[in-house]
Amino acid sequence: MGSVRRTRTWIFVVAAVGVLAGVGLVGVGLFRGGDGGVLSLTSASGGATSSPTPTGPSPEELAAQARAKRAKDLTAALTKYAVGKPEFSVAVLDKKTGQKFSFRGTEKYDTASIVKVQVLGCLLLKAQDKDRDLTSSELAKAKLMIRLSDNNATTSLFTGLGGKSAVTACNKRLGLTQTVVNSAWGLTRTTVDDQIKLLGQLVDPKSPLDADSRKLAFTLMNSVDKTQEWGVPAAAKPGEEFTVKNGWDTRTADNGLWAVNSVGRITSDDTDVSLAVLSHRNATMDSGISEVETVAKMTRQYLKY
Repeated sequence: MGSVRRTRTWIFVVAAVGVLAGVGLVGVGLFRGGDGGVLSLTSASGGATSSPTPTGPSPEELAAQARAKRAKDLTAALTKYAVGKPEFSVAVLDKKTGQKFSFRGTEKYDTASIVKVQVLGCLLLKAQDKDRDLTSSELAKAKLMIRLSDNNATTSLFTGLGGKSAVTACNKRLGLTQTVVNSAWGLTRTTVDDQIKLLGQLVDPKSPLDADSRKLAFTLMNSVDKTQEWGVPAAAKPGEEFTVKNGWDTRTADNGLWAVNSVGRITSDDTDVSLAVLSHRNATMDSGISEVETVAKMTRQYLKY
């Protein structure tokens, strides 16, 4: 019996030492990693626990999803607003995010006087092609055309460019594919999708319009007569800059109803957005302006630019 007790006691001592040795090894392992760092603890099964792998969308993906949601909500709001209203279309290009939004983007409308932005773009390209500035006469007419929406100055420039065929060829250089030029320039037909392209060419460094041409276009559209600061500017916040060119006219084909259009850009430290709103069959010019401005403000309300 004595030898049996001694054997059991020895077994117990060995086991205890083994446990203590194990604790010691764990302690050593915590502070003496192979690379000098702290080793991770082991699980009960002997496998190392690992840090959780990040899952879910990236911040960029979340931002894109939020923009898509806002665009969907804006489409729903515009669809509801359009019920019983004269027909309109709107497009927005946010240069900061690259997001483009359009509602009835390919519907065609008469340009009325917004075609004057196209005429200005073509005039600037023609001067660039000859490696010269605008002449004093061209510049004077361009100022009248954009700032005061003067029709006689526009007709003179339109004719001097070469009329319908020349402006059509110029439109191709500017990337316009849905605009049909009319010899009676105010009856040119266009879409908001094309107008957003044109506005983009007035901003993009890769545009066929060089930096000086883009700067001049901005200066003219940023200084229109106070009586014509409606439409796109209605969506601007205090302190923001804007450019604008409006168009308004009646059509015999529409029984004397009004086409009312506005295109332009809103800029600040945090905002760089181009906006085009086209409408027709408005009962009056004032009601058309009201509709265009309501739609312009809705884009800002929902898209949060």
